[in-house]
Amino acid sequence: MKNIRNFCIIAHIDHGKSTLADRLIEHTKTIQERQMQDQVLDDMDLEREKGITIKSHAIQINYKHNGEDYTLNLIDTPGHVDFSYEVSRSLAACEGALLLVDASQGIQAQTISNLYLALDNNLEIIPVINKIDMDGAMIPEVTDQIIDLIGCKQEEILLASGKSGIGIEEILSAIVERIPSPKGDENAPLQALIFDSVFNSFRGIIVYFRIMNGILKKGDKIRFCATGEDYEADEVGILKFGMEERKEVKCGNVGYIITGIKNAKEVKVGDTITLASNPGKAIKGFEEVKPMVFAGIFPVNTDEFEELRDCMEKLQLNDASLTFELETSQALGFGFRCGFLGLLHMEIIQERLEREFNQTVITTVPNVSFWAYTTRGEKILVNNPAEMPDATKLERIEEPFIKAQIITQSDYIGNIMTLCLGKRGILIHQSYITTTRVELIFEMPLTEIVFDFYDKLKSQTRGYASFDYTPIGYREADIVKMDILLNGEKVDALSALIHRGRSQDFGRKLCEKLKELLPRQQFQIAIQAAIGAKIIARENISAMRKDVTAKCYGGDISRKRKLLEKQKEGKKRMRQIGTVEVPQEAFLAVLKLD
Repeated sequence: MKNIRNFCIIAHIDHGKSTLADRLIEHTKTIQERQMQDQVLDDMDLEREKGITIKSHAIQINYKHNGEDYTLNLIDTPGHVDFSYEVSRSLAACEGALLLVDASQGIQAQTISNLYLALDNNLEIIPVINKIDMDGAMIPEVTDQIIDLIGCKQEEILLASGKSGIGIEEILSAIVERIPSPKGDENAPLQALIFDSVFNSFRGIIVYFRIMNGILKKGDKIRFCATGEDYEADEVGILKFGMEERKEVKCGNVGYIITGIKNAKEVKVGDTITLASNPGKAIKGFEEVKPMVFAGIFPVNTDEFEELRDCMEKLQLNDASLTFELETSQALGFGFRCGFLGLLHMEIIQERLEREFNQTVITTVPNVSFWAYTTRGEKILVNNPAEMPDATKLERIEEPFIKAQIITQSDYIGNIMTLCLGKRGILIHQSYITTTRVELIFEMPLTEIVFDFYDKLKSQTRGYASFDYTPIGYREADIVKMDILLNGEKVDALSALIHRGRSQDFGRKLCEKLKELLPRQQFQIAIQAAIGAKIIARENISAMRKDVTAKCYGGDISRKRKLLEKQKEGKKRMRQIGTVEVPQEAFLAVLKLD
């Protein structure tokens, strides 16, 4: 056990974690040259296309140091704030972390929050400045920032470049020398922490674990503590580039187990595996995930609801931060109310459903949860517009507030102020971290951030601002429910809960957008935005008309008039029974309103 090291790489998005992982794997010749490619651990197409890591990936590498063989379990983690739950799970399986900082960008918000996550887990931190061979590298400034943040000595900071492979040997040596070996007792009852799982249609559910105490052997009768169910270990092994079977996996190591479980509900991330014959205690300290954005996901055809449920359960296995429950909508039928960690997370889930499970889904307007207090003194949690009590019975509504931390360069303070104050933000604190870097702290309503705040922030600051937020409770607000009516009928999937001050503007833009997107019919369509019984915006889509007078050539006007009257009668009858088809783009357009 003294020759095992478990570590992960943490950093802000785009600071070069996956590239560094590639170099570590390449340097230790863990995989053959022909298997090597960029972002070798990112095995989803989506990750390669977007150039981001979505899932944590574990791989075991062997390294010789001072004549001794060491086993290093490396877990590459995502850097985006929406996938921070993945990071917290990876940290639970490690004793140390490489903290990567981009030499040209310096410390950013997610660097700090990932660092705090690691310190909460009592991990040994090895600071690394990456991309030192870039033109804009500010090595002395970044070194000072790291020393201020962690309080380490200057000689403890390693300099490296994932692209050209500088400093890789030093990093490997530091991992062996500085990160402690796992503690645990091979003879104690088995305790293995599940930190991830994935569904394989041939083998069932493959569970990834880290053994804290004891030994897990092939053929053992095992028990999952949370569900209390017993299974047999059909196959155990370690994670190399693929899965490699072993007779046993010992204490301190990271590995996988296949038990032939097919039901996704029976495996929970953060659960403990123990032996049925000699059960150990469950490991504590795994937090539940807090979703930040809620949206409905509905199948395009209502018959595919059961199939979608299966797919959601399989996806939840692989992404434990996705939460969902049943929901029904008048317009869309049966579906799910899903909780996501952010808008990017929502987009990724939708993409994964389409690619991995071949499910086309409709996503409704994302929103957050409110507390509604009625005149009778009841307190109701409102997750979507349909649950909002009647305005006559409502006393007040409280909306969630967050504390937003924005780190940026001093040139962009004006732009950020304008953006945040326009989103009902309150500036709490402004301080200079270095001469050119400013930290701004705002208190803002979460509803204002759900839509497109992050994208706007990036464009206002040319990508030089980093953003992180924490919930700080609920405050009273003037929130109203805005309905969209098509020919007088409500489309509940387009309803939104919105602040009264912004409702008129939002309603008008939404009607204009729908006018572009809805196909024209044989009859006129009225698009209206309403708050209660008051219409606040309206657009008309004019009817398609057939030229019924084309066959009249010359002659008396009364013939033409007769034909036009006949057409008018037909249109009148048609309008009474006309229904409007709403294309999927209309639901997505709501998200992209300015």
